[in-house]
Amino acid sequence: MSGPAVARVYLRVSTDDQDLQRQEAITAQAKAAGYYVAGTYREKASGARADRPELLRMVADLQPGEVVIAEKIDRISRLPLPEAEALIAAIQAKGARLAVPGVVDLSELAAAAEGVPKIVLQAVQDMLLKLALQMARDDYETRRERQRQGIEQAKAAGKYRGRQADEKRRAQVLALRGSGQSINRTAELTGFSASQVKRICASAKAK
Repeated sequence: MSGPAVARVYLRVSTDDQDLQRQEAITAQAKAAGYYVAGTYREKASGARADRPELLRMVADLQPGEVVIAEKIDRISRLPLPEAEALIAAIQAKGARLAVPGVVDLSELAAAAEGVPKIVLQAVQDMLLKLALQMARDDYETRRERQRQGIEQAKAAGKYRGRQADEKRRAQVLALRGSGQSINRTAELTGFSASQVKRICASAKAK
């Protein structure tokens, strides 16, 4: 008797102020569906980047017959279609497949079929996946364009000032440095990087 199907769960958000917890339920759902979860890969990065460390680590870890589970196709990719297809090809080259809500998975039907029906099912699966990847990219580009237009309109109205500095955190940096805390310790306590701490201190001295 063979064991349960093996899954690897990929969780991604685009920015640090988003929370991964809403996607954690996917792992529980996978286990409830009978999967053995070999790994959960958590990442905070844009789906429009191909060099996401946890994504690359997951692909490297994949074994034949395993399943990649994500919340939505755009969690896996918002890349331009050729790059998105290359990513999916890398997953498939490991003998793994995708299981993503909203993307019809015909792989098991295709595996059981023979002759022309098998070819047709595989072609339909490829088409559906390509469509989903393109829609994810289109959504990304639409959001970017709307953001650009919003900034342009705000500039035209004289209301755009860029991202407002977090004065409270900047004040904390200066207070910690003033009390003798090291740059690295100040960075650790405030959430800034060491280079940001240096810039904030330099800026304060220049004023």
